[in-house]
Amino acid sequence: MPDVIDTLAGIAPGSPLDAVRAQRPQARLHAQASYDSLFAPLSEADATKPERFAIACFVAGLHGRPEMEAFYGSGLAAAGASTALQAAIGAAVTAARVEGPYGHYPKGPLSAEDKAGPVHRIAAPTRDALGRRLAAAFEHAHMLVFHPRDSAPTYLQALLDAGWSTTGVVVISQLVAFLSYQIRVVAGLRVLNARPA
Repeated sequence: MPDVIDTLAGIAPGSPLDAVRAQRPQARLHAQASYDSLFAPLSEADATKPERFAIACFVAGLHGRPEMEAFYGSGLAAAGASTALQAAIGAAVTAARVEGPYGHYPKGPLSAEDKAGPVHRIAAPTRDALGRRLAAAFEHAHMLVFHPRDSAPTYLQALLDAGWSTTGVVVISQLVAFLSYQIRVVAGLRVLNARPA
């Protein structure tokens, strides 16, 4: 399988940026291995491929990365997602975009950086189209992206109540963390690729 970060960043084999990435072979290897384990899992018992790609599309949309949305959208379609589900994900992204991050630190010097913000809830028509599991996963993903300091057991319980297993909850969090990492790496590489000098 081609290196996903190279693909997303538009890095051609043999290019100067390819040579730069080759200087960090372990980072390259582990990033690709993370992608493979998340999106080509040995088991889909706790999170199906369409669910994984749907969460990735949503997170990419929250970060405002259309090229990443398109990439994961292609994976979602290849995984058998209906056009209705794809449209529901697009609607969920549009409704969920905000400026962040928000949250509150424990009382102390960092409390000066506290910022209140909305806790996102998927609207009823979109919730119906997504289903309980994905709606809960999207709300949790939004919390991790925009309220990383406010995560609490009640938010995890909402995932369990929606039918996610404990392992599935871990997979959701891993997807959000991986996408956040990958998006930043790709954005930086795309800037470098546009200015090779």
